[in-house]
Amino acid sequence: MLTGRSLCPENNYFCAMNRKSIILLISGLFIVLSSCSKYQKLLKSTDNEEKYERAIAYYEDKDYYRAIQLFDQLQAIYRGTERAERIAFYYAYAHYEQRDYILASYYFKQFARSYPNSKNAEEAAFMSAYCSYLDSPPSSLDQVVTLDAIKDLQLFINQYPSSERVGRANELIDELRLKLETKALNIATLYYKMEDYKAAIINFENLVKDYPDTRYREMAMYHIAKAYFSYAQKSIESKKEERFQHTYDAVDNFASNFPESSYLKELRNIQKNALKELNNLSDLQ
Repeated sequence: MLTGRSLCPENNYFCAMNRKSIILLISGLFIVLSSCSKYQKLLKSTDNEEKYERAIAYYEDKDYYRAIQLFDQLQAIYRGTERAERIAFYYAYAHYEQRDYILASYYFKQFARSYPNSKNAEEAAFMSAYCSYLDSPPSSLDQVVTLDAIKDLQLFINQYPSSERVGRANELIDELRLKLETKALNIATLYYKMEDYKAAIINFENLVKDYPDTRYREMAMYHIAKAYFSYAQKSIESKKEERFQHTYDAVDNFASNFPESSYLKELRNIQKNALKELNNLSDLQ
């Protein structure tokens, strides 16, 4: 026969602790269910004053999900009143805190347009652009959102040139541009590795042209010279002279831009080989 002692072979301490844990768990579940029930009643309530007060309280308690549901209802109710501005501002920030950057950017932009004279208009305009920045994907993915984020940040700078946030906006633009440069470099490098030298040259040259101050300028120009040489080697006879000449010129161009580069010795050797090829081609004519 099972006895109380056999159920708790050590002592009654662990049994008491288990009972206490179960009681606490049940109490916690009851509180949660009760809270959910009260919140559902509040959502269905017609007491807009209570909804407003609770929405603000939820927001300040960082319960952004519940705050958003209430603000969603209150926006239409208080449209055109003094409370509408505060609701709209908190509504945008609640989405931001939920990391829903697409909607947050939209609602911040909407706030800045709806309340251009508000003390929060500048902050909202910046936050709209900042959310676009946060939504920008890694450099390996499509960069349409990144381009839009740069436009949004530049628009903020143009609208608020004296803002203390301009410095930060410029930093964010630099980060986004670096992402675009990195993507361009990776595409060009991929073509080079695939031995599609014509495409590699075009993409490396576009990188240098589109981003003249890029940190990848030296690497791009190095690969341009190497790609021209490999391209010339694989070309038909009628195209070789022109492309070996491009190689020779590309090395000179690199040397004038980066006279102390660690790549220069290698490129000078390539240039010598290109010159030999040009001389051989000249002898054949």
